[in-house]
Amino acid sequence: MQPRYWILCGLFALLLARPVHADPAASEKSPLHYIWATAYHIPPETTTEESGYFSLCEGRNGKIYIGCAAYGRDSYLVEFDRAMRIVLDTHKLVGLPLTPTGYAAQSKIHTRNFVGPSGKIYVGTKQGYPNTAERAALKRGEKIPLYKGGYVITFDPATGTAVNLGMPMPWGDPRLGAGETEGQGVIDVAADESRGLIYVITCEDQHWMLYDSHHPDQGFRELQPALALKDQPNTLIDKQGRATAITSEYKVARYDPATDKVTIDDLLVDGKPMRAVLPKEVVHPDWRLAADGATAYLQTLNDSRMFQIDLSGKTGQPVPAKDLGNRIEGKRPDSRGSIAIAPDGRVYSSGYLHHLVRYDPTVGKMDDLGVYAVKNPDFFDFKAPPAKNPDGSARPIHGFHTLPDGTLTPLHVIMATIVAHDGSVYATTIYPFTLLQIGREQLK
Repeated sequence: MQPRYWILCGLFALLLARPVHADPAASEKSPLHYIWATAYHIPPETTTEESGYFSLCEGRNGKIYIGCAAYGRDSYLVEFDRAMRIVLDTHKLVGLPLTPTGYAAQSKIHTRNFVGPSGKIYVGTKQGYPNTAERAALKRGEKIPLYKGGYVITFDPATGTAVNLGMPMPWGDPRLGAGETEGQGVIDVAADESRGLIYVITCEDQHWMLYDSHHPDQGFRELQPALALKDQPNTLIDKQGRATAITSEYKVARYDPATDKVTIDDLLVDGKPMRAVLPKEVVHPDWRLAADGATAYLQTLNDSRMFQIDLSGKTGQPVPAKDLGNRIEGKRPDSRGSIAIAPDGRVYSSGYLHHLVRYDPTVGKMDDLGVYAVKNPDFFDFKAPPAKNPDGSARPIHGFHTLPDGTLTPLHVIMATIVAHDGSVYATTIYPFTLLQIGREQLK
């Protein structure tokens, strides 16, 4: 019989997530199968809350790039190659104060880092949250610093050069909706370098916008007013050069640069509208495009399923999709920007209890690879009191927990996942903001 603490540990795991395919080779000492990651603390000077979002990619140079969030102060892009260094300081680039500016700051690089064939990395910035003093001022009916809007930025690792392409929808833009009180941040950037086109999605109102790098004087134009993209969407560019995004009704919006027109086509899951297939409360669709330029894989933040979507059809026709089933069984799935496609075509994803799962399209099988576990738990001193920011606020460090066998695992969520060219998996988690690296030898 297992010791009592292992029974409790197993029950805890089952409450949060039960793998679709249990690992038959699981250790007799543990009810959990671990997949071991090396953890790296992301430089604390790049965050205020020890957190970050979807912003994670591998550059063409094989180095890893992570976007960070420093609320009320600035945002940064960090390069990882055995060690970490800051390669982009947003405020320095765009000419904003390097001292805290409160809510007016460009506090987040939240976009999924898009890497073009040129090697350039495309990102965008957005607002953070009011600090404690600002929230108190708002309650008193007082004004706080105005957020004027986010920027679209490129960074070229080959030259170390960053370029500010400007604000897609700043405060004062006549296209802002009625009642808006600030400029729009940027939640997604994708580039079609062969055509010189950059697609941008703003937030909080999800305007879908286009920037023509051959005609920068034209600025950012809206592809279609009130397109109603959903939550924190991202643009895919298919092999036909069409830009595609998910709308609020879970249809597919497509822009064809050949005709300069936008169409909205039904997205049918096994013949049924996707909106009818998903629970009403589902949020944050997130998808990636396979190497064939026609097959996409989609998941949402709070639904366990993964969907395969065929984007090869004609514009104006329904887009077929297939329900691949649950990634893991259990309540409270939570997957942020964690879907990733490996060079070999297999699809990786993360979710509660932080299982790393993989779908193999060649055999149609979903496998549970194990629970994220940290093999170097001394990467951070969890016993020390929380460090403090310059304003005196404590930096959260409650994002990991130790299981009864002494294994350190993430407590909250996996924020982003990518698969590198060598087959290694990288993921980020928060409190403290951490990069996890899983070697390809564990993923065969």
